[in-house]
Amino acid sequence: MRTELVTSVERCKDGFIQNPDDWSPELARQLAGEWDGLEFTEELLDLLLFMREHYFEHHVTPDVREATQYLMSRGLDKKAAKKRLFELFPHGYMQQGCQLAGLRRPTAWCVG
Repeated sequence: MRTELVTSVERCKDGFIQNPDDWSPELARQLAGEWDGLEFTEELLDLLLFMREHYFEHHVTPDVREATQYLMSRGLDKKAAKKRLFELFPHGYMQQGCQLAGLRRPTAWCVG
């Protein structure tokens, strides 16, 4: 069941926030609660903040390669970083990551 904060934010039928400026870490925590088995951690929040910073700087969502490189900058080797990315987003980096980061649905990738 969604709480008031989540329902007060406009979302598309697929769950993506319509206005990225409506995002907050608290909202991301609530959105994470909609996904079975997803644990909202500081590590996850750190990655969501990276995704948002990248999006607003470059006007595009960081792809898997860029997200993996970000995790590598935090001390993981390439293989471990890619594995960790998919552990953080078990339902898919693009769909789950963009929803939790408050970014619009990517049009260049299949997220369904």
